[in-house]
Formats: sequence, structure tokens, C-alpha cells
Amino acid sequence: MAQLPEQESLHCVKVLRMREGERLTVTDGQGFFYDCTLVESHHKHCTLVIDNSIAVNKREFQLHIAFGPTKQMERNEWFVEKAVEIGIDGFTPLLSSFSERRELKRERLEKIAVAAMKQSQQAFLPQIEEMVRFTDCVTRPFEGRKFIAHCHNLPKKQLAQLYNKGENALILVGPEGDFSEEEVALALANGFEPVSLGDTRLRTETACLVATHTIHVINNQ
Repeated sequence: MAQLPEQESLHCVKVLRMREGERLTVTDGQGFFYDCTLVESHHKHCTLVIDNSIAVNKREFQLHIAFGPTKQMERNEWFVEKAVEIGIDGFTPLLSSFSERRELKRERLEKIAVAAMKQSQQAFLPQIEEMVRFTDCVTRPFEGRKFIAHCHNLPKKQLAQLYNKGENALILVGPEGDFSEEEVALALANGFEPVSLGDTRLRTETACLVATHTIHVINNQ
């Protein structure tokens, strides 16, 4: 037996209008789909019998975006939703020198990520961290390539020119005011490679999505 959380139970009963004896497929967000039969239909606690489980293989690469959240929360939510639909493993909201938003409610973003995971029929729920200071983010270990996207007039190459198929990637994208030159220097000193995401200046959430899509395009070639 298994039980759906209250929010999912409400959706199952009130939105999908499922009744006892009907079959449905659920995921645990950790790589498994489950074919189930609904045995108790209740808006707070639907009970299921698991008939079959299917393990889903993880992608060959891992993608993590660390970004300076915008002042308008709906723009952060838009990025999280679209990135989950494309495919991403983790988000880190950054607190940097020119941050517009210095606090972030993770719960709202987690709900959006769950909805986007279900809509795009994926079995892995990306991790969304609490806000992290820039210095802490760039100095902690990461197994893979590390990139920082910035707009300063400093030497850098296109992300698509540097990234190689199959590599894990951590990409830093700054707030609307960009990273400071000191932050860029600190990132470079800790193994980050400076990159451009195109010839035009992008909003934070657009830059994040371009970076996400670029990694997927290279891996799908």
C-alpha cells in the first residue's frame, strides 16, 4: 500500500476525478514510476496498491544552475518551470554583491518543480537549495565543468564552444546587475571558466534557460 500526499490526493480526487478501482501512474521523484490501482479515494489521503514499478535511468550528465534570483518572483518561477521541463538536476539561488532579492521562499519553487516534473513525465525531481552566498558556492567542490556567465569586457568564449557532451556542468548566472569583477575573479580562481551565452544582453531568467538548453542541445547531438 502507498498513500498520496494531501495536495496530490486533492488533485487526484477533485481535478482528475478518479475513483476507486481506477489505475494511475505515479512517481517518487527519485527515478521510479509506479503503475497503481486506487483503492481509497479521499481528498486528503488517497490510498494506492502498487501493481508494477519501472526504474528510469538517469541522464549521462548532471546539470546544475546557480543564479541570482530576480526581484519579480514570477520570473524566477518561470525559469524553474521551464528548466525542469527541459531537464535539470539542481538549482542554487545565489546571494551576491548586486542581488536584487536577498530572500527566497523555496517551498513555492518546489511546488512549481513538482508540477513541471509531472507535466513533462519525468521521474527525477530536481533539488532546490536554500539561498547560498556566492563565496560559499564557488569554493565548494563540484565533480564536473564549472562555468560563470557574465557581461564584463573580459576574455571569454561561448558556452557551446567549451562544453563537451556527457560532462557534468555547474553554471553560474548573475542577477540583473551582473556579478562584480571581484566575484568573477574569485570564481576564476576556483576553477570556473568564463563564458558568454550570446551576442545580446539577456535577462537573468532568459540567460539561465539559454544555458540549460545549450547543454541539452550538445548532449542530444
